[in-house]
Amino acid sequence: MFTGIIEEVGTVERTGARVVIRCRTVLDGLKPGDSVDINGVCLTAVEIGAAWFVADVSPETLRRSNLGQLRPGSLVNLERALSASSRMGGHIVQGHIDTTGELVSVQSLGADNWWLTVRFPEEIAKYVVFKGSIAIDGMSLTVAEIKGDVLAATVLPHTYANTNLKTRRRGDTVNLEADVLAKYVERMLAAYAPARLTEARLKELGF
Repeated sequence: MFTGIIEEVGTVERTGARVVIRCRTVLDGLKPGDSVDINGVCLTAVEIGAAWFVADVSPETLRRSNLGQLRPGSLVNLERALSASSRMGGHIVQGHIDTTGELVSVQSLGADNWWLTVRFPEEIAKYVVFKGSIAIDGMSLTVAEIKGDVLAATVLPHTYANTNLKTRRRGDTVNLEADVLAKYVERMLAAYAPARLTEARLKELGF
């Protein structure tokens, strides 16, 4: 489990099914078997060096996230797993990517604040709500505006300065994870929703 508060921007040294990430901060206390969030994707560190760690990436993860588009030199957002004594600064982020979106723009609002807009697919539209939380490349952000299939979020100076957002460009693929609490609420409410009356159901009832 993560909070969506990025700790460090790492540099990709090797890509593919086994990635090598050069970094410093997230290595503190990191052990083989520990989870690390890379661009919002929960991966397991399998080898750790003085200034790098290695993680295996499954074929499904490469297909469903932007990790398959990484190249040597790419910058990635990193966060260690949440500890029991950590402050919950963002929101609950599992590191289980729902889908990817398209970066539309990153526009300056002045005073080092930025307006991020991202196009999202229909499959997560029901979870994208005004003032709700969403993880974009592992960053915990608050949805400030929704126009059709495009959401917007304000990025504060600290977040912009300490993530890979400054390197992203229009058309880039970003990883999206909807708020897990919204998914649980949907699941629980569905149990109490009346069953849909379909033609097949009517036949079962003898009509």
